[in-house]
Amino acid sequence: MLTARQAKIAEMVRDQKVLTVDALAASFEVTTQTIRRDVMAVCDMGLARRRHGRIEALGDDLNLSFEARRVLNFQAKHSIGRLVARHVPEGASIAFSIGTTPVIVAEALLEHRNLTIATNNLHLALVASQNPGIRIHVPGGELRHGDFDILGREATEFFSRFKFDIGIFGVGGVDENGALLDFSEDEVQVRQAILENSIASFLVLDHRKFGRRALVRGGHVREATRIFCDRPPVAAYLDALKDADITYTSPLNGGSNERD
Repeated sequence: MLTARQAKIAEMVRDQKVLTVDALAASFEVTTQTIRRDVMAVCDMGLARRRHGRIEALGDDLNLSFEARRVLNFQAKHSIGRLVARHVPEGASIAFSIGTTPVIVAEALLEHRNLTIATNNLHLALVASQNPGIRIHVPGGELRHGDFDILGREATEFFSRFKFDIGIFGVGGVDENGALLDFSEDEVQVRQAILENSIASFLVLDHRKFGRRALVRGGHVREATRIFCDRPPVAAYLDALKDADITYTSPLNGGSNERD
């Protein structure tokens, strides 16, 4: 696992594409030797590449492993997880979709009692299994290597057999018109099955998903009962989010726009 500084370096290079070791050392007020060790850790994680005194972004997130994506925007995702946990009652039944943010939400729920969880991501199932009081259901079907997702007809039918208190799902991206985007039809179909078979539905995403491109469209942000994000969306999305119940939280201080 990366340190907080290493995770921040990964986010910085993702945003700025190329950073020099000298600039990073000055930014964090540490020696270049310390930054070189941090850069090596970030690159060994598969988040970037080293190039003669600088660090460069790899490109699209699809090139990154699940564990590598999990540490990107690390603080924001964990602040979202803590906020969502405040809205999940003890004893709830929850459907979880694939994605790194849902996994981090599951981590935030480990202190809850008497939960029942259904998920098509084995990373998330293993996280939930750390609490022996959580009942865990997973579908059959073909396993997608690397991400450990189970997709396809069997997974879609699996979620359709339940009625959940809460469905918690992420997305590949959000278009300016509010359309939800993902990278395959199977991902969209499973996500829609979760939404349709949950009394309440929580869309969880960090702000980088607004404007991120993905091929397959399915659903709209306003179909979610509630949206949890790490910061308010930019103005281009305000019309699409009109009347949506969106709650954001600052990754820096854990605060939110909620009213108690």
